[in-house]
Amino acid sequence: MKTRTLLAALAGLLLLLPFTACQQSAPETTTTVVNEPDPYDFSQNTRPNVLQIAAESPDHTTLAAAIRAAEMEPTLVSAGPLTVFAPNDAAFAKLPEGTVEELVKPENQRQLQLIITSHASPGTFTGPTLIPGMKIYLATGHYVDVEERDGDMYVNGAKILGTVSASNGVVHVVDTVFLLD
Repeated sequence: MKTRTLLAALAGLLLLLPFTACQQSAPETTTTVVNEPDPYDFSQNTRPNVLQIAAESPDHTTLAAAIRAAEMEPTLVSAGPLTVFAPNDAAFAKLPEGTVEELVKPENQRQLQLIITSHASPGTFTGPTLIPGMKIYLATGHYVDVEERDGDMYVNGAKILGTVSASNGVVHVVDTVFLLD
């Protein structure tokens, strides 16, 4: 009886032998470090992204500071496409005194993020795609009107002063800060 049990066990092991002999060892893994370009380095890109345009513009120092305070840099360097309505420093100066200083405080970061987000739209809206009477969807979920007055284009009542093409969309310089309900 012991011999039969021993033979059965040995036969079972012999049946498993082909499976263990075919087992391959796991391949060695290697890690490759890829040097990604710095989105803030203009020499790495043929065209700047929307964040670089705001950060490098002497007319958008307040907007650039607000973006940093809101910690929204990753959003503005994303692949896009994005349309950003970028209020210039003169637009921020039209706000009641102390408004900007209050908004950049850490405890008001969420409100500042909403204000900045209200100036961005998924997609690219330029030239012929900005049609008077259309509504543009903003990242906040709001819609704003596009209108033409005396040959100038306005979005949400803000005059478009200039347009700069970006690697991930377009930046329209505007003369008013959007404060949506």
